[in-house]
Amino acid sequence: MPPIAVLVATKPKTARKPAARKKAAKPAPPKREVLPVRPTLRLLRWLARGFLVMLGVMFLWVVVYSIVNPPSTLYIWQEKLRLGEVDHEWVEMEQIAPVMKRSVVAAEDANFCLHGGFDIAAIRTAIEQGANRGASTLTQQVVKNAFLWQGRSWLRKALEAMMTPMVELAWSKERILEVYLNVAEFDEGVFGVEAAAHHYFGVGPEKLSEVQAARLAAVLPSPKVRSASKPNELVRRRTAQIIDGAATIRADGRAACFED
Repeated sequence: MPPIAVLVATKPKTARKPAARKKAAKPAPPKREVLPVRPTLRLLRWLARGFLVMLGVMFLWVVVYSIVNPPSTLYIWQEKLRLGEVDHEWVEMEQIAPVMKRSVVAAEDANFCLHGGFDIAAIRTAIEQGANRGASTLTQQVVKNAFLWQGRSWLRKALEAMMTPMVELAWSKERILEVYLNVAEFDEGVFGVEAAAHHYFGVGPEKLSEVQAARLAAVLPSPKVRSASKPNELVRRRTAQIIDGAATIRADGRAACFED
């Protein structure tokens, strides 16, 4: 018998579907790293804010004193504690003899009406001549006397430099001179032109003569060692210079900012 072919039924092969490609996952955007604020930077910010607050307080103080007479000063208070009592009484500008105003300006700051708080020419001359000549203007002296303390520290000088433009901005020249004349020291424990006029000459500040006013101005650099009523040769020479200077600034217009 012929061989019987055995047919084995097989399932037809089905074409395999190509495997779906997995989509590559997009890389996550890198997270922004929040850098911590450096302690030094934070400290600088706080210092800057504190500095601005300090400037604001200083300017407010200056504005208040533009309309309110300073009741006292740190130096007057210190001298009162040291001596037990001081002679100090405020007097209005209208009650001060014009010659007294001119004498002080001639003695301490002849260009008072011309500068904005700092006399650049005087500063340049002081640098050239070393410590033999001062360059502080009346405005700078008012800042030192009315708001700060005596001495030569760098801190006081820095504060003085910051407050001087504030005073020039908020006060009139007449007000600057008025405050100066009322807080300046003319003898140990004697502050202001009212007390000084009575102390040395027995008259009010409105009655001061040309010579008396010049003598008072002559003692201002060293009020504890110079006397207006018993002038030595140095005070006499200085008095003559101040009399000439007061007449000069009146004639050339450098007294116009505080003259009536």
